[in-house]
Amino acid sequence: MKITGIHHVQICIPREKEEEARAFYKGILQLEEIPKPDALRKNGGMWFQFGHQQLHIGVEDQVYKGKHHPAFLVDDLTSFKNHLALHQVPIQQELPFPGFSRFTIRDPFGNRIEFIQPSSLK
Repeated sequence: MKITGIHHVQICIPREKEEEARAFYKGILQLEEIPKPDALRKNGGMWFQFGHQQLHIGVEDQVYKGKHHPAFLVDDLTSFKNHLALHQVPIQQELPFPGFSRFTIRDPFGNRIEFIQPSSLK
């Protein structure tokens, strides 16, 4: 028995903010939106696919700001940072750790998102 990977990560946004979330995740981050199964559409939210993983955006009454976050592996961290700056997304430099460069942002709802690149790709 073993865990073989991550299928999806879910973060939450406040109710009635789905179009704002879609504008951020699909528009600014350029993630590909995929249809939710019919049985789950009534719950609201949206799903995005990138590589073999998915990001699920759920809705709930209270969203918590904390350290929990997805970390998106990117192929050009500097370009991503410049793209986000063009959209006035505040960037937070993070403490480095061996082998990686990274930074974080907060989405419009306070969710922390990390962007990370192996140093070997620089």
